[in-house]
Amino acid sequence: MSAATTRSRTPRTPRTPDRLCAEAVGLARAAAEEAAAPGVVGEHVEVVVEGDRVVTHLFECKEFGYRGWRWAVTVARASRAKVVTLDETVLLPGPDALLAPEWVPWSERLRPGDMGPGDLLPTDAEDLRLEPGYSGEEEPPPNSAVSEEMAELVEAEDADVTPVSPAELPVAPARGSIAAVADELGMRRARVLSRYGLHVAADRWDEAYGAKTPMAQAAPAACVSCGFLVRIGGSLGQAFGICGNEFGPADGHVVSLSYGCGGHSEAAVMPKPPRPAPPVLDETRVDVLPLRPAADSGSVVSGEGAGEDDLGHS
Repeated sequence: MSAATTRSRTPRTPRTPDRLCAEAVGLARAAAEEAAAPGVVGEHVEVVVEGDRVVTHLFECKEFGYRGWRWAVTVARASRAKVVTLDETVLLPGPDALLAPEWVPWSERLRPGDMGPGDLLPTDAEDLRLEPGYSGEEEPPPNSAVSEEMAELVEAEDADVTPVSPAELPVAPARGSIAAVADELGMRRARVLSRYGLHVAADRWDEAYGAKTPMAQAAPAACVSCGFLVRIGGSLGQAFGICGNEFGPADGHVVSLSYGCGGHSEAAVMPKPPRPAPPVLDETRVDVLPLRPAADSGSVVSGEGAGEDDLGHS
């Protein structure tokens, strides 16, 4: 490889701008005012070298709402030419420009309570909060009593096994089909909450209506013993329920069993903490107090001069 080829492939960084391009400030200002408006283009800021005989003139922008932005006008000159031509005019943000916040996807901007009537919230196919549920097919699982693999075991128990599916019977028992049973049990769903989704929901509910809230700290008792608590099924029913007290602060909300409020069903009949009995003063009885202390009490000096002061020492 020759030295000339090596030099041609080595990028060169121009250090000084082209003289004619750098002096074309008037041409650049006229182009900026044509793109914007007279009076909007401010003072000339600097000249930025873009390449050989290519520079960019930067002007202040006085447009309201564009603080720190600059008009950038790029000019160029052909080789051995004495005429500077215009390349482009754009408005670019400067180092201290006022910019819009970084764009965030809607899925990350969404917050609880943002949805309104008619809004649709699609869920991702790989949502960690969900996992596959009932598939919707009539094919029984391998360990089911109506599967072919379990037919021999069922016969050993003297049970009658129908060789066809319930849907193919002359009188199809709708309530006996797998789809009907799954629908009745609430299992006929494409996806259900995963373990992660259950934990996230439980943490969110416990933070809103849990034992650490100020309302629960001042409650006379927990919701687990309240008659207004509506139990829920599933694994979350071991720790949560629904408040049914219309006057309570959590009416219609999922509450932790350790949550509580002043609207507890047994708040009026709960035993109050014992209080000390008030002091009893007998105003019908007179307490006799001696005017003179006893001689053996040590308050007075016995002997001579004892009778001079009947009330003791002065």
